[in-house]
Amino acid sequence: MMDSSKYNVGYFPVGDEYTKWVKKERIQTPPVWCSVDMRDGNQSLVIPMSLEEKLEYFKVLLEVGFKEIEVGFPAASETEYEFLRTIIDKKMIPDDVSIQVLTQCREHIIRKTFDACKGARNAIIHFYNSVSVAQREQVFKKSKKEIKEMAIEGAKLVKTLAAEYEGNFRFEYSPESFTGAEPEFSLEVCNAVLDVLEPNENNNVIINLPVTVEMSMPHVYASQVEFMSENLKYRQFVTLSLHPHNDRGTGVSDTELALLAGAERVEGTLFGNGERTGNVDIVTLALNMYSHGVDPKLDFSNMNYIVEKYEKCTRMRVYERAPYAGALVFAAFSGSHQDAIAKGLKYREKHKLHKWNVPYIPIDPADIGRTYDADVIRVNSQSGKGGIGYLLEQTFGYNLPPKMREHFSYLCKDISDRNHKELKPDEVMSVFAKNYLNLQTHIAVTDFDFMREHETVKIDITFSKDGKETTMKAEGNGHLSAVNNALKAYTGVEYTLQVFTQHSMQGQGSHSVAASYIGLENKDGVMFWGAGTDTDVITASTKALLSAFHNMTKEK
Repeated sequence: MMDSSKYNVGYFPVGDEYTKWVKKERIQTPPVWCSVDMRDGNQSLVIPMSLEEKLEYFKVLLEVGFKEIEVGFPAASETEYEFLRTIIDKKMIPDDVSIQVLTQCREHIIRKTFDACKGARNAIIHFYNSVSVAQREQVFKKSKKEIKEMAIEGAKLVKTLAAEYEGNFRFEYSPESFTGAEPEFSLEVCNAVLDVLEPNENNNVIINLPVTVEMSMPHVYASQVEFMSENLKYRQFVTLSLHPHNDRGTGVSDTELALLAGAERVEGTLFGNGERTGNVDIVTLALNMYSHGVDPKLDFSNMNYIVEKYEKCTRMRVYERAPYAGALVFAAFSGSHQDAIAKGLKYREKHKLHKWNVPYIPIDPADIGRTYDADVIRVNSQSGKGGIGYLLEQTFGYNLPPKMREHFSYLCKDISDRNHKELKPDEVMSVFAKNYLNLQTHIAVTDFDFMREHETVKIDITFSKDGKETTMKAEGNGHLSAVNNALKAYTGVEYTLQVFTQHSMQGQGSHSVAASYIGLENKDGVMFWGAGTDTDVITASTKALLSAFHNMTKEK
């Protein structure tokens, strides 16, 4: 049996006055992004990345546009030390990119960390110690005073060593397990560290507030961040940073609200990889901002490539429903959704709109390298005529009349249902061609000749059946009407031509191709459909008529 009585609230809220963030509608500017994929992300993998995989992944992070990348814990892992030395020695770090290294507040570890960074143009030395009640009591068995002293000694040491080593160093301090500590104590420790590091206009210091374990709802963390932001010393020379994890599944919300509360920097990973339920997902955060009209300053325009590299190097998988990046996040199978999306896309095209406001789709899939045919309109047994018709039109150029589109959609849905599978665009086109398009019928037209007299079109037309040719004469109020009347006279079959539409196929250049669609109603009131294509419009409509006639008569 589950027993909720064993759980107490393990966090420490601040006063009601720290709620200014509530009145802010949205994030106006992107934060400084720091990728911790190479450290937090890597240490959480079942099989950590090899040197070659880390080098490949590092290049991806640079391509995305990260200017700060935490590359590892070089004092704790030989592979991470070797990786750091490789990217420094081979000059793989762009001049405008800072590498970040993690170290505990212990002298021998800090010294090895500086050794690893020798020769780096820009390096952030990130040191930390835990300040939470649970860690103080259970792990370190130290008082608040002793914990604070650990942080002060760490700050003194990094400051001393930075003066000894050649390079441009910045400092970052994290009160680890910030969410499990009293905010007043975290503030006391951070301010003591700042007093040692002495931030100024030439010495910006990062104070990072980790959600090492999510304990509260996001609004509590936001107020804690606002409390820290308003009470930190040297605030104008301090960059306030966030490092949320996702234990409660609200890492993105924690981060967004904390940015409203005064934070200016975010540490996270692509697709949220990290210990336990992961770090905050920078892809989701960045594209959430993008959907609000804010340039996140990260490039996700080739999402499929980024997903491919991520899955290759980490051996992890991006969930199909992961926001923005998942294979199915733009996919619409539902008929009503497909119809709304198709109409929205057509409306957007017709009115030449710049602003994006398509039903069910929060951002334009094309912006991140996705396509409408393969990623948006998907065909299965739940699909509708609007979506299937839109897919056929956008991918292959066939714009079916509404009733034919409905008939075609039932064909596709029935095939999908019977086979328990999704139909890919080429399969949808195959169904269309097999059942309607330029069908090889038992009757063929081998020749025709038209003559117009006033409002009447007369025709001499030759039909062929079973190798025997027969020439007929007929007339009508147009070319198709004349062909149709001749076919009726030749076969003796009773029917009514109810629907005829025609259009030029898109993208055919000077060799324009006409597509024709015809619906015939038999004496029992049942509709049958056919389609035809040809560079000659009369031939295209004749092919469509014969295809529809074939579908009608083959039932017998």
